[in-house]
Amino acid sequence: PTDRPRPAVQSFAGGTEMFELPGELSEKVKELSQRRGLTLFMTLLGAYQVLLGRYSGEMDVLVGSPIANRNRSELEGLIGLFVNTLVLRTEMKDNPRVGEMLKRVQEAALEGYAHQDVPFEKLVEELHPQRQMSHSPLFQVMFVLQNAPLPRVKLKGLTTTPVPLDSGTAKFDLTIYLMGGERGLQGWLEYNTDLFEATTIKRMVGHYERLLEGMVRDVEQKIQEIPLLTTGEREQLLVEWNGTEAEYPREKCLQELFEEQVERTPGAVALVCEGYQLTYEQLNARANQLARYLRKLGVRREVCAGLLMERSLEMVVACLGVLKAGGAYVALDPESPVERLAYMLEDSKPVVLLTQEQISRRLSANPVRPVLIDRDWPEIAKQSEANVVAQTTADNLAYVIYTSGSTGKPKGVLGLHNGIVNRLSWMGRNYPFHSDETCCQKTAFSFVDSIAEIFEPLLHGICTVILPNAIVKDPLRLVAELAKNGISRIVLVPSLLRAMLDSHRALQDHLPRLKLWVLSGEALPLDLAARFQEAMPGATLLNLYGSTEVSADATAYEMRAEASRYCVPIGRPIDNMQVFILDGNLVPVPVGIPGEVFVTGAGIARGYLNAPELTAEKFVPNPFGFLAGTRLYKTGDVARSLLDGNIEFLGRSDLQIKIRGFRIEEAEISTALRYHPAVRDVVLATVGDGSTEKQLVAYLVCEAGPRPAIGELRRFLSDKLPGYMIPSHFVMINVFPLLPNGKIDKNGLPSAVLYHNASENPYVPPATETEQTIAAIWRKLLKLEQVGIRDNFFDLGGHSLLMVQVQRELQTLLGKELSVVELFEYPTIKSLSEHLSNGASMHVTALDVQERMDKQKRVLSRKKRQAKPSNEVHE
Repeated sequence: PTDRPRPAVQSFAGGTEMFELPGELSEKVKELSQRRGLTLFMTLLGAYQVLLGRYSGEMDVLVGSPIANRNRSELEGLIGLFVNTLVLRTEMKDNPRVGEMLKRVQEAALEGYAHQDVPFEKLVEELHPQRQMSHSPLFQVMFVLQNAPLPRVKLKGLTTTPVPLDSGTAKFDLTIYLMGGERGLQGWLEYNTDLFEATTIKRMVGHYERLLEGMVRDVEQKIQEIPLLTTGEREQLLVEWNGTEAEYPREKCLQELFEEQVERTPGAVALVCEGYQLTYEQLNARANQLARYLRKLGVRREVCAGLLMERSLEMVVACLGVLKAGGAYVALDPESPVERLAYMLEDSKPVVLLTQEQISRRLSANPVRPVLIDRDWPEIAKQSEANVVAQTTADNLAYVIYTSGSTGKPKGVLGLHNGIVNRLSWMGRNYPFHSDETCCQKTAFSFVDSIAEIFEPLLHGICTVILPNAIVKDPLRLVAELAKNGISRIVLVPSLLRAMLDSHRALQDHLPRLKLWVLSGEALPLDLAARFQEAMPGATLLNLYGSTEVSADATAYEMRAEASRYCVPIGRPIDNMQVFILDGNLVPVPVGIPGEVFVTGAGIARGYLNAPELTAEKFVPNPFGFLAGTRLYKTGDVARSLLDGNIEFLGRSDLQIKIRGFRIEEAEISTALRYHPAVRDVVLATVGDGSTEKQLVAYLVCEAGPRPAIGELRRFLSDKLPGYMIPSHFVMINVFPLLPNGKIDKNGLPSAVLYHNASENPYVPPATETEQTIAAIWRKLLKLEQVGIRDNFFDLGGHSLLMVQVQRELQTLLGKELSVVELFEYPTIKSLSEHLSNGASMHVTALDVQERMDKQKRVLSRKKRQAKPSNEVHE
């Protein structure tokens, strides 16, 4: 691990850090070497390799070391350069004890000495490692022990002391030089200044000394258990940077805080949706009526009620009604496949299902008692409008939100009032609302970010505009709607922000009132943050990190114009939350060193519904005494602490991925695909980086016989998984490439760019100028060599955000306004070209959008019923 990313071409800019080991420690190291039958070189090298392994997490360490190569007495007096370089490798993956590790180092050194005649250049030639301009082959770190004493120069009247010369260059990433001195071992570290900070190297010297101290103290301890951190470092990482204590209404529940706000602003508008609105007083009254109705049906403390509704005024009424009744709502997405919804209802076993009449028709076999909030409202409205005493506490269940599961099925996270109240209080305290603000609700109700969108404004007397799906999916219409309603703050994923910036050259002119942009759900690329700051110079960009298991957010970073940043950190812990970067033994890792992210504090969920083993695996006892009795949530994310206490997100340690803000477990998709009779095995991967949209690729090995067509696989998955979990590309291969240990070599899988998703239609090339224009855009964005006019954009791997780019480029090239909804309605080149040629109006109303989307759903449903398996082979 380095402080900064490695340059594309190796840099030789160097710095030097002098150090001296205490005399007592030096003597103990020499005694240990003699006692174990080792040379001093072997012991010091072993400690260095352990340090590098602990830093990198890679316990198979290769270090270069020079050797005089004068292994015969006849060569000792000859003049000439005989020096060679050895590559000394020590494997420590099984966490050996110190004595065993030193034995391995000794064996590796002796093997190296026995073959020191082999030139390093010959070794490189024979092994032919993949060469890169950014670093040297085989090793990037060197170890040098000068075991022959340097004679002092004696001059009359002068005392001389050798001083290492800092040449300003570094031959490798890092080189440690050691030699004997009058008071003990001394030396210096030569390092590449393009990679390392001077403070990092100073810490490294301290950690090397701590390792040697641990080794000489007890050779029976395991190398991973030797402490690296000083008392000061440990205090900084665990306590100082996690000192987040702050007051918040820890005894209150969400509905209680809402009722307090109703008392303050009863006549203020609370919600607006498609021309309708509710004041705080009206919203509270309706929620009270529903709560009393639900209590008669059995909804009370720790009892679940399902919510399956489109974003609407009724959805918020239903949410508040369940909480006021004392229950917890199970957030369900109407766009989820029926099979997935059925599983969640069976798993959560709600006593009632609040839904709308049109949606309820999809669940013909629903075993849960439905409450159709639109049809049944006359009966509900007979209840009293007075506040309901729910008798819930902050430690009671508030909601169940399902996330993708590694077992092949989604898992329900049990969220508590206390956690979300703390999260909302932190935001309100650090980014206070002004009375003239307006917010929007655009996130699907089944995602945890929707809670903040709904309740943040409701707890501060602010109006919230609820936006329908058709608008949210179209960045052009979304920006127009935000502008029309004067929205002042928004929550979104980075991929949607990129689409908004792509679709509007002067975003500041359209959204001058939108001053707070809150990003979460996926990593924020630095280039995107820079684009935002240039486009919206007067706005604040807040990068949040968290998950459903920690009440949405655990850390926050406010983006500033800092030229020295090479990444956008996820920041520091928010109020009453603590974040630790730990190794596999739950030991804090030093600053700058990668480790797994563990979170604790007020926002921690109770666990997973009906999954005690998974809960025990992910919510572990806190090993730190000052937090005794609490639990740590094991996130599976890899990160590191930066010098200023901010945290840099590095990726995942498991098979979980995030695409367009959606959290996806690969196992859930591969399990669903394996149910297809023609699929034998599946491997999933992603393509794309921070500057391009990530896409999911499924590599399939099929059973003998005809291979399934891509459209057939898509239809098969659409009955089991939500749309964001269906791979963009399907690549069928005969056999998976394997590593020597038998595991699948993901790096050996064919590039998805070289393949394209086979169409179920015969290839018909574009003929007209309009068709050729559309085809050229599709080929570029979908990275395909060929598309036909009958191919469906979504069957070729397209999705809604790529469709936004199609929209922008078509408008630029054709000079016509075009909505994303129209592109959804005409998803083939032929149909879209004909639509454009007919000169149809490009302006549509919200009613038009809903009618077209309903029509498209009916058409797709009919096609799905009529579809027959295809024998087309895709290679």
